[in-house]
Amino acid sequence: MSVITLVLLHPLKAVPVQNWTFEPEITIRVGRSMDNDVVLYSAVVSRRHLEIRPVGNQWELVNIGANGTYINGKRIDKTPVVDGMIVRLASSGPQIKIQIDSEDPQMNANLTRRKHSSPVKGKDPAKDTIVS
Repeated sequence: MSVITLVLLHPLKAVPVQNWTFEPEITIRVGRSMDNDVVLYSAVVSRRHLEIRPVGNQWELVNIGANGTYINGKRIDKTPVVDGMIVRLASSGPQIKIQIDSEDPQMNANLTRRKHSSPVKGKDPAKDTIVS
């Protein structure tokens, strides 16, 4: 199983704004609710919008939000995660790039138990997850 990183992309420039790195073998929850692993403040994002689940040696993305999750403009319910894929939460919502890294014992030693969130240099972390 591989370490997975979610990268929030800027809505206009498609450049990284913030990222979250997760250890293998946990379910990652994304949505507006504060009890998600990745919290995004956007009116089109559901409280519980999507989950990324470990399935065997892979990750699987599952839409659980009312407004849908999209890949290349196509609404999906469930799909295997592919390194570098970009998903959009709702048809006009925030975009997240998913990166899968080979499991590296040194990297895992640097991760917190659940996740590690890092704002991109020069950005105000308090504003990074507010998506309009």
